[in-house]
Amino acid sequence: MSSRIHSFAGYQAAYQKSVKDPEGFWDEIAQTFTWRQPWDKVLDWNFEEPRVKWFVNGKLNITENCLDRHLKTRGNKLALIWEPNDPKERFVRYTYRELHEKVCQFANVLRNNGVKKGDRVCIYMPMIPELAFSVLACARVGAVHSVIFAGFSANSMADRIKDAEASVVLTSDGLNRGAKQIPVKRVVDEALEDCPSVKKVIVVDRLGWAVKMLPGRDVYLHEELQKVEKNCEAEEMDSEDMLFILYTSGSTGKPKGVVHTCGGYMVYTDYTFRNVFQYDESDIYWCTADIGWITGHSYLLYGPLLAGATTVMFEGVPTFPDPGRFWQVIDKHSVNIFYTAPTAIRSLMAAGLDHVLSYSLDSLKVLGSVGEPINEEAWHWYHIHVGKERCPVVDTWWQTETSGIMISSLAGVTPMKPSHAGQPLPGVQPILVDQNGEEITENETEGYLCMKFPWPGIIRTTYGDHERCRLSYFSTYKNLYFTGDGARRDENGLYRIIGRVDDVINVSGHRFGTAEIENAINQNRHIVESAVVGYPHAIKGQGIYAFVICADQAPANPENLRAEVIETVVEHIGKIAKPDKIQIVSGLPKTRSGKIMRRILRKVAEGDTTNLGDTSTLLDPLVVDEIIQGAL
Repeated sequence: MSSRIHSFAGYQAAYQKSVKDPEGFWDEIAQTFTWRQPWDKVLDWNFEEPRVKWFVNGKLNITENCLDRHLKTRGNKLALIWEPNDPKERFVRYTYRELHEKVCQFANVLRNNGVKKGDRVCIYMPMIPELAFSVLACARVGAVHSVIFAGFSANSMADRIKDAEASVVLTSDGLNRGAKQIPVKRVVDEALEDCPSVKKVIVVDRLGWAVKMLPGRDVYLHEELQKVEKNCEAEEMDSEDMLFILYTSGSTGKPKGVVHTCGGYMVYTDYTFRNVFQYDESDIYWCTADIGWITGHSYLLYGPLLAGATTVMFEGVPTFPDPGRFWQVIDKHSVNIFYTAPTAIRSLMAAGLDHVLSYSLDSLKVLGSVGEPINEEAWHWYHIHVGKERCPVVDTWWQTETSGIMISSLAGVTPMKPSHAGQPLPGVQPILVDQNGEEITENETEGYLCMKFPWPGIIRTTYGDHERCRLSYFSTYKNLYFTGDGARRDENGLYRIIGRVDDVINVSGHRFGTAEIENAINQNRHIVESAVVGYPHAIKGQGIYAFVICADQAPANPENLRAEVIETVVEHIGKIAKPDKIQIVSGLPKTRSGKIMRRILRKVAEGDTTNLGDTSTLLDPLVVDEIIQGAL
């Protein structure tokens, strides 16, 4: 049975069924997977504790569903295409049979090095095939993987290792990123000076560098692979056993270990992947996210492999060796479905059209956007110049905590509207509430975005601190999961995300989402990207402080530019939303996943730069000093 929806009527029918009988709906979809033992009960839940269990007492191993079940019919089909950082280096392709073998070998290496069911394994590795193998190998032996993006500082890594009490770290000697080579193992060694729980470090030889190896602790993967067989029995897991911990930055500064479990995560990522992207059997699919982020977990690795798809994994960056690299890779591998972040789209817009027009992009059928709301100008640029106005754009809204896409159009099936995520997926029950938690039922209104019913991929806990999970997501509004986002619902029921609630600016009693103001500013032809924060204002309560990046790094007349930006905002939103201060900057403080750290910008806007917290995890920490010096 295919769980893919093919028409708008089909979507409406599936959605109605999922709301009327959620358990029956997910029960039917879950039956399409390979289970060692069926479940006794589809769902057991309450949002007070919170406690959520899906497919209770069902037994499975997710890798048997990603790999083994495809061997009979798709053994020779391409599973993974790896595209290296340097276009002169040869790409590598793995069939499902070959990927299965690689994962089994890696799993045997883990077992040989003492890894057993329930152990936590931290993975700090570049975007090389071994990263994909290692994640799946952990799942195969029942170990809990925690991938740490290989750009975090030693301190950030140590925090995560200690919180997870990891016994093993998987890493590499170094990594390629654009024109740079970065010593990864050296960062691991520094982190492990303060991590007594780690007993083994397994090192992939990516660059052929001589690195320091601690006898008894550190081993090379290629040497360990000589000792193992190509088959590995998968560990039987309970549906609610932990699959992985993924750390996300918390408002307190201490990272939160978001926990997802085997059964529900499997069912949800497969279902959302097939439907949002309208995946066909012969499609080549490319998600540009790093596996260190939830997008890479769900929509580079698990979702596509569960669906038996061909997934592309890219080691490099969008601008190396030039800003045409994404488009070159699309043509080279005949990519049909392309999923990337607005940050990447905007940076490629700024590089000019020539880089896009040099490539045909004829193979593309579907475009996707993820990570933040995509502003209208970037949406249209993406749709017109990359998709040639023939590819639907899916603007997906979801979170690390939701594990998979929650609100989005289904490519070519349900309505799409620039800067609107769209409608909820079947099985997802969003509501808007006011500040008292009362549901807002009418359309053409905005409120706080909550979920009133669990879906299979919902967060189960924050590792080692369940109370933090309850306080963060389930305590704000009674019996609701609170997303932390504000949203607007239009007359047709399409949702537009207007930014984090802590990114809402209250100007003279009027609430504005930062994303809404940024979207307006970015309509100005001179502006490449912007970030907006609120700051204390004697008359309005909060004033609006905008940080803007110009297409022309040093505008001839900054005051004229500021006046133009104000005019643009007034035109798009109204006078009440015009920025009080506009600072021209060369860059914004971003995490390596492209998220703007507004906490830092807020401090600058407030004139309080004494305690900015750890800036080492930023893509470019030096940009913070420049912003402080230029503060208005």
